[in-house]
Parts: sequence; structure tokens; C-alpha cells
Amino acid sequence: MSARTQDEKLTVKEVIADLKVAPSTFYRWRQLGKGPRSIKLPNGDVRIRRSEYERWLTEREDAA
Repeated sequence: MSARTQDEKLTVKEVIADLKVAPSTFYRWRQLGKGPRSIKLPNGDVRIRRSEYERWLTEREDAA
């Protein structure tokens, strides 16, 4: 994976589509501090670094 792909910024819409969860679920996770770390832009939009999203998912995997 290239550094450019690692640093790609995902929208909330892209993340919730990938996870197949409702927007309200994602925003509740954020409010509770259980979602992936995100970047809040000056216009109020939220972005999630792909590398952070992948790290967050890995932390949630069941131990084998």
C-alpha cells in the first residue's frame, strides 16, 4: 500500500458504507469515543484517515 493510499481521507459516508452501519451509529460511536479518530474540518465535515480506519478495525478483530 502506498503512502498516498495510507493517507487517503475517507468521508463518513464512505466509512458507514464500508461498515454497513447507520450514520447515527457512527456518530454515537464518535460521541462515546469508540469510533476511529477523525479530523473535523472548518466547515464541519469529518474525515477519517484510511490508516487510522484500518488500525481501528484491526483493534476490533477477535483474537484467534
